[in-house]
Amino acid sequence: MDKIRLAIVGCGGMGHRHMYGLAELCHVGWQRFDLVGACDPIIENAESLAKQAEERFGKRPTVVENLEQLAAVGVDAVDVTTTPPYHHTVAVETLGRGWHTMVEKPMGLTVRACNLIRAAAESSDAVLSVAENYRRDPINRLAKALLNVEVIGQPRFLIHHAIGGTNRMLISVWRHQKDQSGVLLDVGVHYADIMEYLLGEIDTVYAQTRLHEPIRHNPAAITGDSGSNPAGVYTEWQRKMPAEFEATAEDAAYATLTFKNGVVGQYIEDHGAWGQGSWMRQIHGSQGSMTLPGDRSGRNISLQIDGKGTINDESILDLVPNFQLDAVTTDLFGGDRLCQYDLPFTDTDAKIIAIEYGDFAEAIAGNRPIEVDAYKGTRSVAVSYAMLESGASGEIVQINKMLDEAINSYQHEIDNGLGI
Repeated sequence: MDKIRLAIVGCGGMGHRHMYGLAELCHVGWQRFDLVGACDPIIENAESLAKQAEERFGKRPTVVENLEQLAAVGVDAVDVTTTPPYHHTVAVETLGRGWHTMVEKPMGLTVRACNLIRAAAESSDAVLSVAENYRRDPINRLAKALLNVEVIGQPRFLIHHAIGGTNRMLISVWRHQKDQSGVLLDVGVHYADIMEYLLGEIDTVYAQTRLHEPIRHNPAAITGDSGSNPAGVYTEWQRKMPAEFEATAEDAAYATLTFKNGVVGQYIEDHGAWGQGSWMRQIHGSQGSMTLPGDRSGRNISLQIDGKGTINDESILDLVPNFQLDAVTTDLFGGDRLCQYDLPFTDTDAKIIAIEYGDFAEAIAGNRPIEVDAYKGTRSVAVSYAMLESGASGEIVQINKMLDEAINSYQHEIDNGLGI
């Protein structure tokens, strides 16, 4: 099989993380891609990625500044890891060129931006994939298998709490700007996707939202401490960012969710909380409960089942005898039936991004449909914005009205800024 000629478009922190994931995939023998291009209008970012790629692959991808130059290189597929405002402009063009396209989450900066990508994907023969990673975690795969066989009975309600953050910058300045992808979108799409992966589609959202910390502080510019820095790749960029800046995007949402299957969710996502932090994802059913560990932590699921007590060790696998991880995940994590793993976060991050690439390659080859397609990617954005729309209007918001853009008061200003 000929290798897929791939370019990474957007060579900042996330682009580097994706390149590490691609290297991890190749390291375990899944050499489906040939990284031929590093594309970024900030040429030093592309040069950095190309240099590190050469160290890992023994071959330096061609550095270019735009898609026109990339076309001259000759590519079959692109991985779009730009900042969110450019996701739709890049993806619409790459799909129009017939290039298979993987887009980092959030798929688009607004629901309308997502719908533009969806339309482009529907009119193209190319594959469109959204790089959503939490569901790829082997422990979340196990959780889904346990729910499928109803080990806790019929799910009834979900508690999802992510609380902390104080007034520190989360990774970068743009993640605190409404017109760039505020934290409730940037992080919220992860949570929206994993909730729908585990429990099915969300139907309605009723939320209160707040901007608790209008001034954010960047430790990297003050003390050199990088603070929030997934995979440790953002330090050089963070040190160039302002030490203090104004946040324009809400940093907290408190919501009640209803799912189409009748499950009710209590959701708290607060990135401006002080004191004791908290993280919880717990599902209660008609026969027991499931407490999940943090995504990408590798820790155990804990079950409390009527008549069986607590189950939080390898015996949990006995409840799902048919559970088996896919071949790519098995090779990356060293087993096809995992209930825990113990890896540094940088390794886990690369492996889970590698799974995204594996899924992308399999879909391009026609071996299976893409897992997180344009519809699912759009839904995650719609659920995240439903909280912001509800917070602004004080009303219950239906997700179907988000998807068809019947509700877009909060997003209207952002769409205008994008010119869409």
